[in-house]
Amino acid sequence: MGSPNGGIVGVINPTSFGKCTVTSVTASTPAFAFQPGTRIVQTLVVGGGGSGGSAGGGGGAGGYRTCCSFSVCGASIPITIGAGGALASSQNNGSAGTSSIFSTITSAGGAGGGGNNSPGPSGASGGGGGNAGCVTMPGGAGNIPPVSPPQGNPGGNGGGANPIGYSGGGGGGASVAGSNIPAANFGGAGGAGTANSISGSPVTYAGGGGGSSYSNTAGVGGAGGGGAGGVFNNAGTAGTVNTGGGGGGGGGNSANSGAGGSGIVIVKELNKASGVWNLKSQFSAQKQGTWPVFGYSVDYLVVAGGGGGGVWGGGGGAGGYRTSAYGPSPLNSGSKVFIGTGSFPITVGAGGVGSPGPYILCGGPAATNGSPSIFATITSTGGGNGTTYQANPGGSGGGDGGSPGGLGGLGNTPPTSPPQGNNGGARGSFPGYGGGGGGGAGGAGVDGNPGAAGAGGVGVPNSISGSGVSYAGGGGGGGSIPAGGSPGGGGSPCGTGGAGSGNSTGTAGTINTGGGGGSGGYAPGQAGGAGGSGIVFVRAPSSVGFAATPGTNTVATLPAPAGGCKVATFTVSGDLTIS
Repeated sequence: MGSPNGGIVGVINPTSFGKCTVTSVTASTPAFAFQPGTRIVQTLVVGGGGSGGSAGGGGGAGGYRTCCSFSVCGASIPITIGAGGALASSQNNGSAGTSSIFSTITSAGGAGGGGNNSPGPSGASGGGGGNAGCVTMPGGAGNIPPVSPPQGNPGGNGGGANPIGYSGGGGGGASVAGSNIPAANFGGAGGAGTANSISGSPVTYAGGGGGSSYSNTAGVGGAGGGGAGGVFNNAGTAGTVNTGGGGGGGGGNSANSGAGGSGIVIVKELNKASGVWNLKSQFSAQKQGTWPVFGYSVDYLVVAGGGGGGVWGGGGGAGGYRTSAYGPSPLNSGSKVFIGTGSFPITVGAGGVGSPGPYILCGGPAATNGSPSIFATITSTGGGNGTTYQANPGGSGGGDGGSPGGLGGLGNTPPTSPPQGNNGGARGSFPGYGGGGGGGAGGAGVDGNPGAAGAGGVGVPNSISGSGVSYAGGGGGGGSIPAGGSPGGGGSPCGTGGAGSGNSTGTAGTINTGGGGGSGGYAPGQAGGAGGSGIVFVRAPSSVGFAATPGTNTVATLPAPAGGCKVATFTVSGDLTIS
C-alpha cells in the first residue's frame, strides 16, 4: 500500500506559503486575516509610549519585542495596538502607554515621566526622573514586567545637579537607557530605540522622550519616535504615532508634556519548508511559484561607532564589536547568520561627537554616544561617550570624569553573548584628577590616578577581510597639565581609540574602526576627540553572489588559501544584494 508522503519515512512538517507578505497593523483589530497558506510568521510588537511629566522627565518607550518564527493556526487572530499615554499638566506625572498584543506576545506600555519633584515610574522602559532642586529624582526601572530578551531600559535621573537642577531625565528606549541630566538646567536625552527591517527597510522604533529644562536646554528625544522635552513654559513634544516613542517632558513650572506615541504590530507571513515534506504539497507549491528559496550561512564582523571624548574627563568607549569568526576567542563565538537571496539594508554607525568644551564646573556641553551598526539580526551598540561628570554605558562604556572613585560607564549594554565590549575606567584623585579611559572590545578602560589619566581599553584584531586589522579600542582620558600635573591617557593599545590630552584637544578615534575619542585637557578646556565610525563585513563562500551599494562599499574575492571567499565591506550605510 502506498505511503501518504510518497514513500519518504519521517515526520511530516508543515510548510508555510505566506508569499513574504508584510502588513503593518496600526489600529486594533478583532480578526487579522492571514494568507490562505500561512503557517509561520515573523513579527514585531511595540507597545504604546508613555507621556512625559509636566515640569518633569521624558516618557519611557513602549516595549519592543520580536519573534522570527511564530506558528499560527487558523485563518485570523485578534491584534491589539497599545495607545500612547495622555499628556500631563500641572506638574503631574505622565501617563503610561498601554500594551500591544499579538497572540502570546505582549509588549507592555512605556512608563510616564516623573513630574515636578517626582521620581520616574517603571514600565516597559522607565520614565525619566522629574525636575528638582539639588535633589536627585531617580529614573524608573525598565523591562517591567520582565521578559527575555528585555523589552526596554531604565529612565535617566532628573534634578540634583549642583547648585540647582530643575531639569528632567530622559525616558528609556528599546536599546539604550534614558540619559541622566548632563548639567544644571540641561534635560537628559531620551534613550535610543532599535532599528528593524521587517517592513523592507530599516525603521527605528521605541525611542524615549527627552527631559525638560527650566531655563536652558531640554533633552532631545531618542531615535525611534521619542519627543523632545520643553524649556520654561513650552510644552514637550509628543512621541511619534505608531513607533511607541515616549513623549517629552513639559518645561518650566507646569507646562504640558508631550503625549506618548501609539504602538504598532508588523507581521511578515513567511515562505518556509523544513524537514520532510508531503510531496503533493511540494509539487503544488512549485506550480504556484511559492516554494521557498533557500539561503546561505554567512560570517560577519559588525563594529559600531565609538563614543566621543569629554573635556578633562573620560575617554570615549569603543563601539560594540560582534563577530562570528576570524578574531580572538571567545569573542569569535557568535553564530553565523542564515540569510536568503535579495537585497538587505546595512547600517554603519557614526562616531559620537566630542565635547566642544570648555570645561565648566558641574559639566559643560556633553559629548555623544556612537551610533549602532546593524546587519540582519546582529546589532552592535554605539560606544558610550566620555564625560566630565557622568560616565555613559554603551557597546563599551565611556571613561568617568566625575568625582574621584566613581565608576566608568558599563560596557556590553545591552548585553550580548559573547560580550560586545567592556567597562570604562574611573577618574583619579587629587592632585591630577586624571580621567578614566574608555572601554575597548578586548579590555576595560584604565582608571585615572593622581599622576596620569587612564589609557583606553585594548581593541582586538580580526582578519575577516583577508588581513589582520584591529578594531574597537577605547579613547584615553583627559589630564590637567599644567593645572595639577596629570598627562593625558594614551589611546588603546592594539586598537583604534584616540589619545587623551593634558593641555590640548583630544585625538579622534580612527574612522571605520569604532575607536573611542580621546578626552581634551583641562587648560584651557580643550575639546574632546570624535569617535571613529563603525564598519560591517559580510563573508560567504565563493558560490554566493554579492553586490554592495553605494559605490564607496566594496566586494572582493579573496585569494588562496581563503578559497575564493567573497567579502562585502561597508564603510557607509547601504544595501547588500545576495544572489
